[in-house]
Formats: sequence, C-alpha cells, structure tokens
Amino acid sequence: MNFQGPLAIVLSVFAYMTAVYLVAQAKSDYSVVDVAWGPGFVLVGILSLLLSPVMTIRGVISALMVGLWGMRLGYHIMKRNWGKEEDFRYRQMRENWEGRAYLISYVRIFLVQGLLMLVISYPLIMINFLPKEGIGLFGYLGIVVWLVGFGFEVIGDYQLSDFIKNRKSDDNRIMTEGLWNYTRHPNYFGEALLWWGVYLLTVSVPYGWAGVVSPIAIGYLLLYVSGVPPLEKRYADDEEYQEYAKRTNKFFPWFPEDKI
Repeated sequence: MNFQGPLAIVLSVFAYMTAVYLVAQAKSDYSVVDVAWGPGFVLVGILSLLLSPVMTIRGVISALMVGLWGMRLGYHIMKRNWGKEEDFRYRQMRENWEGRAYLISYVRIFLVQGLLMLVISYPLIMINFLPKEGIGLFGYLGIVVWLVGFGFEVIGDYQLSDFIKNRKSDDNRIMTEGLWNYTRHPNYFGEALLWWGVYLLTVSVPYGWAGVVSPIAIGYLLLYVSGVPPLEKRYADDEEYQEYAKRTNKFFPWFPEDKI
C-alpha cells in the first residue's frame, strides 16, 4: 500500500480541525466542533476516493454511506444549535481550564476529535487503499446493518425534535414515545450500529479485520464518554426521567418492562 494517500488524509483532517478551532475561538463557542464532526467524515470519504489507487464499487458505496451520515448529522446539529448558547459541557470545560482554555481546548477537544475521526473512519480508508472488487456477502449484510442504524438515528432525532417543538407545557418534558419507548437513546444506538455496517464492508479486504477498531471506538465513546453519560447525569435527579429509566433500556432497544 502506498502511504502517501493515507498520510495526506491525516494531514488534511488535522488542518480541518485546526480551522474549526480558529472559528470556535473567534466565536467563543466550542460547540462549533459538534457541527464540524459529521462533515469531517465527508472530507475523509472524498479524499479516500480521490486518492485511492483504484476506485471500486465497495469504495464508492462506503464513501456514500459515510458521507450521507456525516452531512445529515452536521445539518441536524447545526439546525439544533442555531441561535443557542454554547453547550453546557463546553462552558464547564472553559470554566475549569480558565486562562489556559485556548491551548488546552485545541489539544483535548479539537486535535483529539481529529484523531478519533481518523480511527473511526479507518475502515473507509482501508476499503479505498486496499481495494477489492465486488461487495460480497458481508458487504451486503453491512449495507443492511447500516440502513437499520441510519434509520434509528434519523427517526430518533426527528421524533425528539418534533416532541420538543410541539410540547405544550413543562409538565411533559421527557420523550417516551416512538423509538424512545424501546431505548432511552435510539439515535446513539443507531449511530453505533451503522458503523458496524461500515465495518462489515471491510471484512473481506486485506487485513480488514483490523477495521473492527472503528465500531468499538464509536460504541465506547457513545456508551461511556460523550454520548449517554452526560445526558444520564443531567437527568439523575429528575423523577420523571428516573421513572422512564426504570422501564426503558438505556441503549439496546427492547420492549419496556411494563409491556412485558
């Protein structure tokens, strides 16, 4: 494998995250990085296709899958955050870091997210720089898994946005219908699942097994770091949410306890 292409992608991702950091500093709002997260994967997809020694149907499909997910996520977060203050997580970080925030944030928020972006998109890079013709059984299975995961994420996000937009009082503050009746975090479950779909497209390429680092990494982040934990902590003292939590699975969808 020629390493010039992957190296160009690595350098491009860190240049992209540096540009995002400069925008965030100018706006005094680190939430910009959340909007930039999805489109960063689109950048990796485009570059991996353009720099690939051979363009294959497997490479095109995987880039389209990741690109569609990334653009949709970026638009969704931008629409959700438009006109709002900086996310409470980043405000807290800024306060904790005080006068050193400009330097610490560059490393711990922006460069770390750039590194994670490369780790998670590793299967996409492998597919395009260790190309193999055709799709294969695991590839078709991966497409199906991706579609299910993408559907969970999109529908979950839509249902939550619609609930927030149309609720008539603060008495009903917790979304418990639709997919949210089966898991407290359907959007995060969907995101984790779709990356398993991308990985399955990698299985039959040379050294494809190594791509498993991608779904494991995104699953760990969502379950234990930046996805589920902050939200669960935020509602730890909310009685309505705790009642909802008693009957509804945290992550993997299943029937609520009161319906079993």
